[in-house]
Amino acid sequence: MKRRVGSVAVEPCPCGQSDAVGRVLPLARCCGRFLGPHADAAPDARALMRSRYSAFVLRRADYLLATWHPSRRPAQIGFEPGVKWLGLELRQYLLLDARHAMVEFVARQRLGNGRGVRLHERSRFECADGRWYYVDGDLL
Repeated sequence: MKRRVGSVAVEPCPCGQSDAVGRVLPLARCCGRFLGPHADAAPDARALMRSRYSAFVLRRADYLLATWHPSRRPAQIGFEPGVKWLGLELRQYLLLDARHAMVEFVARQRLGNGRGVRLHERSRFECADGRWYYVDGDLL
């Protein structure tokens, strides 16, 4: 749901990250910085995880493919019709070394048939040439 700041409607970031007083950050100040055509690279695996969740919500296959490690990247991404993403919870972030990290998360969604689903994954990330990439993950 958009909130208003003065006369401007501000779209909240789908990842749900909040500021110091608990307000969800606007998309433009959060994951939107990484999703645009001339966007910055996510500074770490945690930010990449959040932005990839937002890309799923916004159906941005281009971003998802661009941030998937080339060794594991699928040829295409399909989105299930009627899926509504309900929220993201980051449970753990581990920087393993300068080039490798792990993020454990739970993403909730409601399928087109109304059934709720929790995707609980421990994801692996790798940094190459100054950019972080999603490699793969284990469902928990």
